Amino acid sequence: MANEQKPKDKLGFTIIKDDPTDGHKGFGIGSLSLENVSPVFIDIEEGRAFVDIGAMHARSEVERGVKFTTNREDSDGEGRKPYWLVWVTIDYKEDGPYYAGVTACEMVVNKAKRRGYKILADHVNKMDKSMKRKIIVEQMDDKSKKVLADFLSNLNPELWEHSEEKLKSDLANL
Repeated sequence: MANEQKPKDKLGFTIIKDDPTDGHKGFGIGSLSLENVSPVFIDIEEGRAFVDIGAMHARSEVERGVKFTTNREDSDGEGRKPYWLVWVTIDYKEDGPYYAGVTACEMVVNKAKRRGYKILADHVNKMDKSMKRKIIVEQMDDKSKKVLADFLSNLNPELWEHSEEKLKSDLANL
């Protein structure tokens, strides 16, 4: 027994709040902070937007109890409900805080069948693009763009006011 060795713990992908290094250059370098990213759901049929932080780990109320596949037909039928999951990143500039990155991903949920459609890689890539201050909303329908624009502008008018014109024009569909 004395010669048995435990397998080494692997350093996995770490999601943390705040700066993990706090100025030093040791353990934790390269970790990712999601402190300024929020998941906003757009219920396309009801025309409403809401934040559900559970989406950060695919455990939102919308996703709970649903097995997701990359096949749209799995979620068809009675109870089918389409959503947009929008990753919103806030950053700061001289004028103040603003909506820096806004990217939308498609999702379909059928709670009755306990099935849903989403492409996980797309969701992860869009979250990454949001964190890199990209605006990607052109694939959204006009009604959903308006719902998102109203939600973001009413949630915090100061953030909306300081945001890039690209976000405002893309959501206004100019």
